[in-house]
Amino acid sequence: MSKMLDSIPTLPVADTVENVMDWLTGSFSPLFDFVQNGGKTAMEFITGMLVAIPPVVFILMIALIAFFATKRKFGLAIFSIVGLFYIYNQGLWDELMNTITLVIFASIIAIIIGIPIGILMSKSSVAEAIIKPILDFMQTMPGFVYLIPAVAFFGIGVVPGVFASVIFALPPTVRFTNLGIRQVPKELVEAADSYGSTGWQKLLKVELPLARSTIMAGINQTVLLSLSMVVIASMIGAPGLGREVLSALQRAQVGNGFVAGLSLVVFAIIIDRLTQSLNKKKS
Repeated sequence: MSKMLDSIPTLPVADTVENVMDWLTGSFSPLFDFVQNGGKTAMEFITGMLVAIPPVVFILMIALIAFFATKRKFGLAIFSIVGLFYIYNQGLWDELMNTITLVIFASIIAIIIGIPIGILMSKSSVAEAIIKPILDFMQTMPGFVYLIPAVAFFGIGVVPGVFASVIFALPPTVRFTNLGIRQVPKELVEAADSYGSTGWQKLLKVELPLARSTIMAGINQTVLLSLSMVVIASMIGAPGLGREVLSALQRAQVGNGFVAGLSLVVFAIIIDRLTQSLNKKKS
C-alpha cells in the first residue's frame, strides 16, 4: 500500500501558490505600495492624534463613555479608570495608542467588508453556499499563516498587521449579519412586501433594524479577534502592546511579559464590555 502511495506524483501545490503570489506581487505592486504608504500615513496620523491627548483626559473620556453606555452604572467606568491608569503607570501608554489604532482600522475595514457580504449571503442561497466554505477556511487557518501573504504584499510594518487582522477577524461579522437577517420573522417581511416596499426599503427599515442585535454581536467578536491578532501582528513589525509581549518572550522576561499581557487583558475587557453595553442600549 505504501509503495502505491509513493508511486503517486506529488501535487505541485507549493509551486502553484508561489507562482500565484509572484504574479500578484508583480502585477499589482503599485497598488500594494499605494495601500502600504497610504495606510501607514493614516495610521501614524491617528496614533499621533491619540498620543497628543493627555492621558488623564483620555482616561476620563473613556470612563464617561463607559458610564453612559452602561446606563449610568459605575462599574465599567471605575474599571476603565483603574485599568487605563495601570497601563499609563507601567509606561505602556504609547504602545496602547498604537494598539488602539491597529484595532480600529482592522475592525472598521472588516465591518465595512463583512456586513455587505453577510447581506448578500442572506439574500442568495447560492452566495451562501459559495462563501460559507471560504469563511470556514478563514476561521480554521492558523493566524500565523496570514502573515505570509501580508508580508509578500505589503512588506514589514503595521499595514500587513492590519491586513492579517482583517482576514482573521472578518468571518464573525459576515456570519452574524447573515444569521440576523435570516432570523427576521417572515410575517414582517411579507407585511413590508404587501405595503409595496422596495428591496432597499425592506432591508434598511425592517431587516437591518431587527437584526441589529445579532449583527452587533458579530461586530463585538470581530473587534476582539482584531485585538487577539495584536501579538501575532507584532511578529511582522506591527507596533503596540503585542510587540512588548513578543519582546518579553524573546528575552524570557516573565515580569515584562506579564505587565504587557495584563495591559492587553484590561483593554480587551473594556472593549468587550463597551460594545456589549452599546448593543444592549440599542436593542
